[in-house]
Amino acid sequence: MSNFSRRKLITTGLTATAGAAGLAVAGRLADRYGLIPPDYGGVYGAGTTLTYASQRLLTRHSLAREFPPSQISKAPFAKLRPFQDAAYKRLRAGGFVDWRVDIDGMVSRPSSFSLAELRSYPSRRQITQLACEEGWSFIAEWTGVPLSQILGAVGTLPEARYVVYFSLQPKWWQSIDMADALHPQTLLVYGMNGADLPMGHGGPLRLRLPRQLGYKSVKFITRLTVTDSLNAFNKGGSYSWYAGI
Repeated sequence: MSNFSRRKLITTGLTATAGAAGLAVAGRLADRYGLIPPDYGGVYGAGTTLTYASQRLLTRHSLAREFPPSQISKAPFAKLRPFQDAAYKRLRAGGFVDWRVDIDGMVSRPSSFSLAELRSYPSRRQITQLACEEGWSFIAEWTGVPLSQILGAVGTLPEARYVVYFSLQPKWWQSIDMADALHPQTLLVYGMNGADLPMGHGGPLRLRLPRQLGYKSVKFITRLTVTDSLNAFNKGGSYSWYAGI
């Protein structure tokens, strides 16, 4: 059976069982094809599973909308606060020369990259919208290196399923599956609107996922861990693990 036919069959099955009485059946279908999100438990687990599985099947290779330069939002943007951290201030005073991004976990070559090294890779520019879960949004031009290139450089192992990414800002971290990690629009961003990424937007480095809500685009990225399970990480929090839009 072709991939398209298989996707159509699974999607039809999920849709047909999407009623309240059929959510458990939909969950079993999703489990059979490896489409269970990490936060599938709890009261909303069945609905979360249905949402994730359906979006993965229907939009796995879709692109977020990209806009012309005339659509770039005018400053100021919402929710910009100074990052008051001694380590950050020290790194900023040194021009972020000592800023490092460590990559470990299920990779052949655990590595540490400077900003200069990240900039040495082919870059990508995209004008996309950042949509916040609190209801505000803006459009900007983002410049960075596709995460897929960096994962390729460190040799992601075939059994890897997730990438967990951490911020210099305490307690800020998120995770994504490999479909989003390898998506061409997922960037490690170091530039915005033709200049360096400002502090208020996570400079010098943030992850940018235009197909997910803003809280997934974590600021001040310093480490990524490639893994086949999120059991060792706390999956709690105020929002769903999968924030596809």
